[in-house]
Amino acid sequence: MGFLKRLFGGRSDGEDKDGLYYYIRSNTSGEVIRLRLHRYNDLSPADDYESYHVHKTIVGERGFDRIEADFFFDKRRNLVNVELQGGTLVEREDYDAYLAQRQTPTESGS
Repeated sequence: MGFLKRLFGGRSDGEDKDGLYYYIRSNTSGEVIRLRLHRYNDLSPADDYESYHVHKTIVGERGFDRIEADFFFDKRRNLVNVELQGGTLVEREDYDAYLAQRQTPTESGS
């Protein structure tokens, strides 16, 4: 099992030093999606070679609406700008609340 965690990027101690996590809410479905970018594999040098850029098409699990995302980073790989079409950048707390809402059984009106 440790092999699979290493293969897919998870670490047994819970630390992910190369993962950059962002949370995006779909404008269409309201689903909150967690996106992981690898600090060294996903970021591509921009034309100026002084910054980095990532383009992702994000698709959620529940609704298959697409969110087009462009992430811009400085030369130290710090996020400086995000452009989203079809979604909004939200905080981790929003993602946690969304997951909690999905796991809470719905009450039927009887």
